[in-house]
Amino acid sequence: MSETGTSAAQTGFILTLSCADKPGIVHAVSGSLLDSGCNITDSQQYGNPVTGTFFMRVAVQTDTAFLLLRNRLEAVAERFSLTWELHRTGTPVRTLILASKSAHCLNDLLFLQRSGTLPIEIPAIVSNHHELADLAAFYGIPFHHIPVTAGTKADAEDALRELIAAENVELVVLARYMQVLSDGLCAELAGKAINIHHSFLPSFKGARPYHQAHARGVKIIGATAHYVTGALDEGPIIEQEVIRVDHAHSTGEFVAMGRDVEARTLAKAVQWHAEHRVLLDGTRTVVFN
Repeated sequence: MSETGTSAAQTGFILTLSCADKPGIVHAVSGSLLDSGCNITDSQQYGNPVTGTFFMRVAVQTDTAFLLLRNRLEAVAERFSLTWELHRTGTPVRTLILASKSAHCLNDLLFLQRSGTLPIEIPAIVSNHHELADLAAFYGIPFHHIPVTAGTKADAEDALRELIAAENVELVVLARYMQVLSDGLCAELAGKAINIHHSFLPSFKGARPYHQAHARGVKIIGATAHYVTGALDEGPIIEQEVIRVDHAHSTGEFVAMGRDVEARTLAKAVQWHAEHRVLLDGTRTVVFN
């Protein structure tokens, strides 16, 4: 489809926006889309009564070109001071995956992407170890070993920045990447980096959290997927899942069940982000399902 003209074939677009809540937003947005020849196929909105912020996600079909549609929406955006984005439906999000030694989250993302479930494109995999190189090779994805030590952390993050720029990366996924990103890099990736952790935090911080949980006799284990911030494991939450366990489960079973729930939770978060269903609301998220 031409960027400056129109096409006879209808194309899908997704509009997401947030702004101060006030009367007339939905009417103005819908009217502009109608005037642009759009057929609205899905529309969801939410007004946060605490912060007074309005959020909206609209999916449309149209034969209007991308730049022309965007230009027509500019007037509404200016009128209501919108923070907004317009995306082509189905365009895969270029996603860089970071992992250390554990393969379960990485393998799940690679399989789902290959099977067409996740609308992402993976140009590279980065690890601070070598263990996952064979898995990357199996899927035919370039593997970059960037070792990290206390003395080389800054250089390692610079190498990561260079790769993100070279590959036009839109999303970074920490799939059990056991390194803490610097505050500076977290700020650069705000809203564009997703991490996964076990839901025992902060009760079971440190090494071997499932072993700690087993020793304490917990009844529920789970995982949390969230955006990365400078505050460790405290970024805006996208998705959480829990499963029940009991006294009969061994430590090994805790670990295996925990890996399964981590992989599922991370995959859901990545999918929703790639489908432009997640909007930031301060320290929280609005997720349109």
